[in-house]
Order: sequence, then structure tokens, then C-alpha cells
Amino acid sequence: MTVKKDLEKAVAAAQSAQGTYASFAASTDDPSAQTMFEQMASDMERHVSQINFRLNNTAENKMNNQPNNQ
Repeated sequence: MTVKKDLEKAVAAAQSAQGTYASFAASTDDPSAQTMFEQMASDMERHVSQINFRLNNTAENKMNNQPNNQ
């Protein structure tokens, strides 16, 4: 599996976790649990951003390292 595919899978997993945590936060009546799940969802949002940055950076590096076919 390529780095790009691995990063894409990581983004999908992080987005899934983010949605799950947000759902838990919305469905609980316990204020401390709600805060915990909201924070976890926020953390996953940051993770998604960081992984996407790395994914974009990897794609740019690959394009810059390919020889020109002229």
C-alpha cells in the first residue's frame, strides 16, 4: 500500500471517530461525558487537519520530484 493510500485511510478513520464522538456528545445527558466527547471530537478534527496537510504535502513532493516529460 502506498503512503497516499495509508494517509487516505487514516483520514477516513479519523473522520469516522470524530463523527462518533460528536454523536456520543449529543446523545448523553451527563455534562462531564458530553464535555469529554466534545473535546475528543475536537481533537479528531485537529488530527484530520494534520493528516490532510501531510497528504497534500506528500502529493506536492511527488509532483515536484517527477521528471518533466518534454
